[in-house]
Amino acid sequence: QVQLRESGGGSVLAGGSLRLSCVASGFFFDTYCLGWFRQAPGKERERVATITPGGSITYADSVQGRFTISRDDAERTLYLQMNTLSPDDTAIYTCAAPRGNYYNWQCSEFTNWGQGTQVTVSS
Repeated sequence: QVQLRESGGGSVLAGGSLRLSCVASGFFFDTYCLGWFRQAPGKERERVATITPGGSITYADSVQGRFTISRDDAERTLYLQMNTLSPDDTAIYTCAAPRGNYYNWQCSEFTNWGQGTQVTVSS
């Protein structure tokens, strides 16, 4: 059973930083693409960043240059370092994994989700 558990959210002032973590279990972590998503009140869920098993990374334009996604396969943990935060970054952040490993599913069909962690940025 796939389990994803986020931590590290909180409240910060604009310009501040947070680091999110996501500990995974129940699947072959090092063979999966992994991603961070976020959803703000009244808005659609947004793909923030993804990272492949080989370390290829994509970012949403809105976070490019401010956020850094990384993974530690030995610790089965996904990270999101968020710098220069703004109120527009306020959302629930969720880590996710696709339906299957990268060979078969690449970074698509994200069907496994954590419970999410709240990030609130005030001006």
